[in-house]
Amino acid sequence: MKLAIIPARGGSKRIPKKNIKSFAGKPLIAHSIETALAAGVFDVVMVSTDSEEIAKVAREYGAEVPFIRPPKLSDDYTGTRAVTNHAIEYYQKQGFEPEYACCIYATAPLLQQKYLIEGLNQLMQNPDKAFAFSVCSFPFPVQRALKNEDSGVSPMYPEFINSRSQDLTEAFHDAGQFYWGRTDDYLSKKAMFSEHSLPVFLPRYLVQDIDTSEDWQTAEILYKLIENKN
Repeated sequence: MKLAIIPARGGSKRIPKKNIKSFAGKPLIAHSIETALAAGVFDVVMVSTDSEEIAKVAREYGAEVPFIRPPKLSDDYTGTRAVTNHAIEYYQKQGFEPEYACCIYATAPLLQQKYLIEGLNQLMQNPDKAFAFSVCSFPFPVQRALKNEDSGVSPMYPEFINSRSQDLTEAFHDAGQFYWGRTDDYLSKKAMFSEHSLPVFLPRYLVQDIDTSEDWQTAEILYKLIENKN
């Protein structure tokens, strides 16, 4: 069994009701649900939420919402891993035996089916690995980052500030879209950002955090460009 878990808390503060706010004509979370369903690799696509309003929207777009997440897993400090594990354990208690689970963020409207499938294939082809998740390259060498101090601007890594870009190791960051894992490994102490994981590389135009109104506008612009291209 392959289980998609979409965490969607109701208490967004920077963008109120972010998970169900209209994005390109439908609730934001609907994009993640529909992409997961269309990928055709999941036996169950479920949403873990503490909000009856989000649960209603999730069901309308085809996701299961078998429970309302308990308050202890719905505060500002609870990590995604705890929410994912709670959902895995719920299905295990119902008699299901999910072998793979994929945490998909509700705020990933640029998510593409082919990368979800690629992540699963990579994990299945590498039995020594526990996780496979989306990553993206930085547009500029992070080793030449600057910081603003009271005395003015200074390099964050002085030893690299005069290095040529081509001489520096390319850096990547978590793309914040999906996280495949074997369920036994999710429930273990293995760290996601470690030697236990495989990267699934995404192009930068498919990656955009949505935490501010500017992020939202940028994501909608990218979404429209991608839709027009297709």
